[in-house]
Amino acid sequence: MQTLTTKHHRLTALRPLSPESVASLAAAWDVRMVYESNSIEGNSLTLRETEIVLSKGVTVSGKPLKDHLEAVNLSKAWEQVKQLAQPNASLTETGLLDLHRTLLTGIDDKANGSYRSYAVRVAGSNHVPPNAIKVPDLMTGLFAEIPTISDPIERAAKLHHEIARIHPFTDGNGRTARLAMNFVLLAAGYPPISIPTDLRQAYYNALEAADSGDFQTWLNFLTEQLDQEFDHWLSALDNPLPEN
Repeated sequence: MQTLTTKHHRLTALRPLSPESVASLAAAWDVRMVYESNSIEGNSLTLRETEIVLSKGVTVSGKPLKDHLEAVNLSKAWEQVKQLAQPNASLTETGLLDLHRTLLTGIDDKANGSYRSYAVRVAGSNHVPPNAIKVPDLMTGLFAEIPTISDPIERAAKLHHEIARIHPFTDGNGRTARLAMNFVLLAAGYPPISIPTDLRQAYYNALEAADSGDFQTWLNFLTEQLDQEFDHWLSALDNPLPEN
């Protein structure tokens, strides 16, 4: 069984990747990520409906406008991440706020790009997020700590978990956390992670384990997802489709 390090080396050896070799693969992955990340949060669009919204710019009959905006905004925020996550780049606190602003544009313009000012609860979880007064200092402390973590996977896992734990925003915390995680992975030369909808409960269980001090369970969960993402990309890039 190949290790993540071996797979990382294999993917690095394939670089620089030609735009032609990754265009359709990346486009399909991007749609899947938008669908899965939003679906985890309760968005009702199907994968096919998400693809239609993003490719044709139309709304889907019978579906809430909010669901349409969430798909469009997350796609735009993901494009920001891909542009900014150059090799060895670091996500700043300002950068995170900018991503959150993009996510909630047209949905909650009063809250986008700013920290919450009141108490919130996480639906279905026993975790109680910190007092809103503490959020700015906690986030500043988080962004000071993240660069001290040498391992990129652990760094990505820590950033995701702490954003979810602090719950700094009134809405969009999960999507923002996943974008931040993938920023770290991309900048380190790793493929991004999308959490399949059918693993939603396992995902939440792993996050709650970290809330209780068992960070290793959360790290293991993300490592397993990353391993599968490596297999997905390497399989496609090692065996490209023939040209028409």
